[in-house]
Amino acid sequence: MHKVTDDLKSKKMCLVTGAAGFIGSHLVRHLLGEGHRVTGIDSFTDYYDPKIKWNNIADLLQHSQFDLIEADLVEAIDSLPGAVEWVFHQAAQAGVRASWGSEFEQYTRQNILATQCLLEWARVEKPQRFIFASSSSVYGNVEKLPMHEDDSLKPLSPYGVTKLAAENLCTLYHENFAVPTVSLRYFTVYGPGQRPDMAFHRFIRAIMEGKEPTLYGSGDQTRDFTYIDDIVSANLAAAVNPQAVGRVYNIGGGSRISLNGVIALLAEIAAKPVRVKREELSAGDPLHTFADTRRAKNELGYYPQTGIEVGLQKMYASFGRAG
Repeated sequence: MHKVTDDLKSKKMCLVTGAAGFIGSHLVRHLLGEGHRVTGIDSFTDYYDPKIKWNNIADLLQHSQFDLIEADLVEAIDSLPGAVEWVFHQAAQAGVRASWGSEFEQYTRQNILATQCLLEWARVEKPQRFIFASSSSVYGNVEKLPMHEDDSLKPLSPYGVTKLAAENLCTLYHENFAVPTVSLRYFTVYGPGQRPDMAFHRFIRAIMEGKEPTLYGSGDQTRDFTYIDDIVSANLAAAVNPQAVGRVYNIGGGSRISLNGVIALLAEIAAKPVRVKREELSAGDPLHTFADTRRAKNELGYYPQTGIEVGLQKMYASFGRAG
């Protein structure tokens, strides 16, 4: 269970960037369910079909406590509302594979410049908490597992470099201007509504369509997979715990498994054999990830609640509900 404080019971003015994305929309829905007022901002980029993002928030647009700003974060800084108490900065240009080459400019703008602009805004507006969605990509290939927050950081991809730069900016603004930042390093988030370019979504979609899912590399590479509800809980814990300010936390699911193991689980859930199409391992993908979450447990009371078997079942079932 996560620690509950009086601060969690009080209703807050919240800002969620990337509000229509996979993680952002789940977070907005939870905040509204707890009675908070939320302003969301999203630029609806075409990295994947914007219709998916609009569908993520279709029900939220009818909520009296939710306001949406459809705009680029860098361009919309001056139009953000005042009196915001909690900031959840989820917006980012995602994707390791796409971050190489000519698209890198988008990553520097959306992941670094946008974060710096939002931190400057927070420096003036003085929210109670500024929570940044970082990534396990900041680690790269490590010599030992599990990964600890104080380990050497050597990203393998341009995406990882930009997330680390943004995380460093959060630390700088905390140390120099007392912006109450918290950085959460997410480890491979999955669940209903996952982006269509991510592995579990691609696997499940292919299986349901009777196709062979594409697996990059041998499939022996392992990941620490984190269910979306646990990510939301970690954000709330970081928002209410005074000890979190200025800190960095690994947020993992405790479900380290190989991709071959994931395919085997999905075959059990689908109740049919699954053959895969194998392609070369992509540049920038680490061989293994596994989060040391002791700091988050000790300081935030963070304990992931959903294991990989249950999480995959829920995600698979959500595809059936979507038709």
